[in-house]
Amino acid sequence: MENNQSRLIILASSSPRRRELIAGLHIPFEIVPSHADETTPEDWAPERIVSELALRKASAVYQSLVPARTDSVIVGSDTIVVLNGRVLGKPSSREEAASMLRSLQGQSHQVFTGVTCIDGATGHTLTDYRVTKVKMRALSEAEISAYAESGEGLDKAGAYAIQGLGATLVTEIQGCYFNVVGLPLSLLSEMLKQFDIYVL
Repeated sequence: MENNQSRLIILASSSPRRRELIAGLHIPFEIVPSHADETTPEDWAPERIVSELALRKASAVYQSLVPARTDSVIVGSDTIVVLNGRVLGKPSSREEAASMLRSLQGQSHQVFTGVTCIDGATGHTLTDYRVTKVKMRALSEAEISAYAESGEGLDKAGAYAIQGLGATLVTEIQGCYFNVVGLPLSLLSEMLKQFDIYVL
């Protein structure tokens, strides 16, 4: 089935990683950063956190654009790292990044990413999520310090970027690689079919 080129994707994110990933699908898109509240109760399950935040981000952009952009489908996404039930977000400093890496090293953790799609014409909304298991190798204190000081992980959940220098920290993944980067493309492409947008 041919891609419906009359519909535009609006990515509710300022993430360069998500921009690169969605560009790889070769469908028309624009970037509109979302400024949604990202606070959640501490007792929420990881899948609820990422689903709710993806929905908030997409909804904030939807409300700011409609009815001007009824040709669009707004896509919101949120990613968190979970270690033994504890949610790790983005570190606020290099010191916090190093602390996160100390807790992750030598262990397996989960990466959750939520995705929401909203039809700009009808407001029809779909939300789903994916989970990927990631194993990080044992790290020396020198390696932890060097990676934290690189700054690469400062704006990443869990304080590392699997698509960058952080690839040297990871020994195994089970599940979608792109989910760890921040946007599970297989899930997104399946969701977009519900809005008559076909990647293939």
